[in-house]
Order: sequence, then structure tokens, then C-alpha cells
Amino acid sequence: MNILVLGGTGATGRLLVTQLLDRGHHVKTIVRSAERLPAEAKNHPNLTVIEDSLLDMSDAELIKLVDGCDAVASCLGHNLTFKGIYGHPRKLVTDAVRRMCSVIAATNPSQPTKFVLMNTSGNQNKDLDEQLSTMNKAVTGLLRLLLPPHPDNEQAAEHLRTAIGQENKNVRWVAVRPDGLINEDAPSEYTTHPSPTRDPIFNAGKTSRVNVAHFMAELISNESVWQQWQGQMPVVYNAGYA
Repeated sequence: MNILVLGGTGATGRLLVTQLLDRGHHVKTIVRSAERLPAEAKNHPNLTVIEDSLLDMSDAELIKLVDGCDAVASCLGHNLTFKGIYGHPRKLVTDAVRRMCSVIAATNPSQPTKFVLMNTSGNQNKDLDEQLSTMNKAVTGLLRLLLPPHPDNEQAAEHLRTAIGQENKNVRWVAVRPDGLINEDAPSEYTTHPSPTRDPIFNAGKTSRVNVAHFMAELISNESVWQQWQGQMPVVYNAGYA
């Protein structure tokens, strides 16, 4: 398969790039600096690296890049610095999702392109009756006001859920919602659920970044896993934390 990864040098994106290459896929990634790619990926014959800023690229450049891709995966996120949280672009993830969906449509693919978005368990799936406590609602409201990355993640998933929907002829999607992110060296057992099984703010579980990358790679590579979760927002927990 031919796959485009956005955010390929991030904490989770670099793991996804490696896992896709290990599965034999051809991977393209748009990064600001190729030096930040994992050593095992940098010189891989199946990896194409484009050093640029996604939102600065022209439509023609992106259409050429996306044309022929079977899947697009986004691990974009905001750096946890003052500039990364409060600086521009404040809607990095949302703008990237909207633009990539538009670009995919412009290529008129013969079959829908898979779009896998890394999201967050703190984002509610409004297609389901996900109950939130009063305190959770209050804190989430504050996060929307005080931390721009949170509404950015919400709006990115909402674009897929509402603007793209379930029967789009060009794009089919899954938004992956990990809980409290941790670092681990290798994939371990994990579970996936349609909705959170615990409060993501007051009783968060744990999800390793490498397990998030593994699940995203499974969605892209394994058709039965894709069919199980297409058009949904599965929550991922390390085993024992659901």
C-alpha cells in the first residue's frame, strides 16, 4: 500500500512510520526536518520524505503527493510549549484534516481513501450516547476556552464525523482516541472500545504511543480491523486499564 503520514517526526508519528515500513508499505511523510526521523527509517528504500510545512504547500503539490495513496494517517499535534499551545497555527490539526480531505477529493480516487486521525479520549463522539459527569463537562468547557489544542482536536474529528460522514465516495475515516499517553519501547496488549470506559479527566487510563501506532497501522493494513471501526472513534487502552 501507498500511505501518506502527517506528523511523521512526532512522538507517535515516528513510531507509525516505522511500523508501516516494517509491514512492507511504501510511506511518504511531510516533515519540517528529516533529521528527526528514526534512524531505522531515514534511509529506508520505501520511505519518501518531503521537507516542508503541510499548510504552506500548494494544492497542486499536495494533489500530486496524495494521488495514488491508499491511506492518509495524521499524527499531527501541538508542541507542549507556550508557543506550541498558544501560537499559530491554532487549528493545525483541523486545517490539515480539512485540507487533506479536499485534496483527496480532487484526486478522484477509484475507491475511497482511508483517513486515520490520531485524536484524544477527551473528545466526545456525538454519534453515540457518551455520558459525561457534570465535573467533566465543566472542566472540558474550561479546556475549550484556555487550551487551543483541545478544541482543535474536537473540530478535526467533528469535520470527519459531519462534513465527511459515513458514505463519502472519496474518504472513509477512523478517529483513534488514546487515553493518557505514555512511552513504551514495544507494542504490548491493548484493548479497543467504541467509547471511553473510564473518565478521561478524573480517572484516566494509560495508552502507550507505540500501541496507538500499532492500532493505526492495523487499521490501514488489516481490512477486517478497518471494517470493524470505519466511521467510528475507537478508544484505545493498554491492557488492564479499560
